[in-house]
Amino acid sequence: MRDTVLFYNPVSTSKGKQRLPLSIMAVAAVIQDDYDVEFIDGNLIDDPADTIIERAKATKSKLLAVTCMPGPQIRQAVPVCKKVKAELPNLTILWGGYFGTQHYEVALRSDFVDYVIQGQGEAPFRQFVDLLHNGGGLHEIPSLAYNDNGIVKVNPRAANVPMDNLPWFPYDQIDVARYVGRSYLGTRVLNHNTSFGCPFACSFCAVVALSNRRWLPESAKRVADIVTNMQDKWNINGLEFHDMDFFVQEHRTAEFSERIAGKGISWWGLGRVDTLMSYSDDTWEKMRRSGAKMIFMGAESGDDETLKRMNKGGKASTSMTLALVERMKHYGIVPELSFVLGNPPDPAEDIESTIRFIRKIKQINPATELVLYIYTPVPQEGSILLDEATRLGFRFPETLEAWASPEWAKFSMRRDPSTPWFKDTTRRRVRNFESVINAYYPTVTDIRLQGQWKRWLRMLSGWRYKMEYYDWPYELKALQRVVHYRRPETTGF
Repeated sequence: MRDTVLFYNPVSTSKGKQRLPLSIMAVAAVIQDDYDVEFIDGNLIDDPADTIIERAKATKSKLLAVTCMPGPQIRQAVPVCKKVKAELPNLTILWGGYFGTQHYEVALRSDFVDYVIQGQGEAPFRQFVDLLHNGGGLHEIPSLAYNDNGIVKVNPRAANVPMDNLPWFPYDQIDVARYVGRSYLGTRVLNHNTSFGCPFACSFCAVVALSNRRWLPESAKRVADIVTNMQDKWNINGLEFHDMDFFVQEHRTAEFSERIAGKGISWWGLGRVDTLMSYSDDTWEKMRRSGAKMIFMGAESGDDETLKRMNKGGKASTSMTLALVERMKHYGIVPELSFVLGNPPDPAEDIESTIRFIRKIKQINPATELVLYIYTPVPQEGSILLDEATRLGFRFPETLEAWASPEWAKFSMRRDPSTPWFKDTTRRRVRNFESVINAYYPTVTDIRLQGQWKRWLRMLSGWRYKMEYYDWPYELKALQRVVHYRRPETTGF
């Protein structure tokens, strides 16, 4: 009888919008030939703690592997892992993902997280599982952080593993049908991750610490084979690529687009403005024919100096963003742009300049989708923005319980960070503008929103938008509760 490893994916979205738990599927894939694997998804069950305890007892499992990000995931993961450890003190609990990589010391200071694996987890996870079941020294496991008699130790990072050398995700070990969704992309939508990491170093981004500016892609052929398999088995007609940057290599994008053209699959992915602007017209045409429907990009700011402080790198600029949204209009691919507003040292002026810039974007391409975040620091060495935030009094929490508090959950979602320099009136300015512009330019992607409601929204918001008067839009917020015209903060970020 084989040993069983349990995997826990804390809740990350509202019910009915769950997507395949790719991070735990990725690490489960490297052990599935020698161990049994079971998945407990907090997006699908109401009480994951009791389920974990029940399955751990039934299978006599030695290990619970947990992926965790700040926000909703850590809010659920902390009480769940505390309850599991109290009931099963001999069950080893291992964390991985964004939070563990960045805040491993906080995790290990708790009494319910035993180990953390940083960065790309597949190879060190395999070694850790073997060690747990067969014996060995903790110092032998790369990327492992652990508490050694009160001293937190961190082993050197593991060498990166090319994605094509890793096995496919264990789709046969999970009920994939429960993750098939419906969206702007299609009536049967799944998700996939075709790469690990990102080669850039934006100063507000958590991926930098996770991947150390490395980008490891699957080949275009492998991606197309996986997509074809998904279509054959689950009849998908839409696909979300949750890579941190799908579009780094133009030749890979072009080849993939050629391989899936004609399959009737609409798709969405994340990229950079400067990278995509450098693509040839031929590649853009291939993307259009392949079913590319929307691309998420970090436009981030309406001010070029702020972009420099963000360390956007490349040739990123506000003029390039304007040129790209116009170019995408020609190909019928919707730009989905995120903005980080309220950057120090002058949050109020930063917001006003970005609001003016967003109005220019909408004038050029009204279909552009908007995702408005408020600046929240991330731990990153050498970050000008983090240094400025620290000078103004910002500090990260020192316990997992504090990270799981409602206050820090809001911080992690970048909606209401409560940072020392950010006044409530400034936050309301962002949200009021968001209400007005989302009413004046109703999303083209909301499949529930009908033409009559769009006309009402535009009529009610028109005077506000034209006069640039965004304060107290109570009538729009009331109508939003009736017709739910605004989408979640992002499709798949």
